[in-house]
Amino acid sequence: MDLVLWNRIAIRIYRLSKGKIQDPAVNVNCSEFEVNNWIISEFIFQKLVPIVGVTPYPINELALMVSAVCRLKPTHIFEWGTNIGKSARIFYETAKHFGLSPEIHSIDLPDEIDHHEHPKEKRGMFVKGIPVVRLYQGEGVETALEIYRKVSKMCRPLVYIDGDHSYTAVKRELGEIIKNMPNASILLHDTFYQSAESCYNLGPYKAITDTLSNMPHRYKNISTNTGLPGMTLLYHL
Repeated sequence: MDLVLWNRIAIRIYRLSKGKIQDPAVNVNCSEFEVNNWIISEFIFQKLVPIVGVTPYPINELALMVSAVCRLKPTHIFEWGTNIGKSARIFYETAKHFGLSPEIHSIDLPDEIDHHEHPKEKRGMFVKGIPVVRLYQGEGVETALEIYRKVSKMCRPLVYIDGDHSYTAVKRELGEIIKNMPNASILLHDTFYQSAESCYNLGPYKAITDTLSNMPHRYKNISTNTGLPGMTLLYHL
């Protein structure tokens, strides 16, 4: 039997036996990160890809984003570098499908700021009109921290860093989150490391490694290291 067909049948049997959409999180009392990849994969191919496609997030990165939401179950998601809103839409669709209800706060640059990735009138177009996705304009990490300080102390944040990909900016933003949101899990984009001679921007990768070198046991790390653009999850369960 075709392997893909067999996987689909197995997923269907599993879900029908339970009678409802299952929580993909597995062994939640364990100290390790684990999800049911069959359930995650089915959701991505059937529900998510038709909405957001596979750019700028290829399948392995979609899987990490979805898995992070399902396993960590954040109460609040903070992101900056909104652009047209694909990452916020991924978080929203994941939460909706799996019965989660995080507040999603998405931040982008003010209209008057000139930047080569500024979406202008297309800002947040993938999430316009979705009440649980709140759009802001301002400096990313500063705006996120302003919002965070106003929410409950029981907040369980997931932070997504995808703004300016320079070493200096990512290191500063990562440092601010670690300092001011000590219980946050952190997703970072464009983190693939190819080689020292690569023409690709190594800033985010080096910012992460330099930051973690001073705190080697604080976070666990999952990265998509098979190729560009690359994504890294820093978490503590």
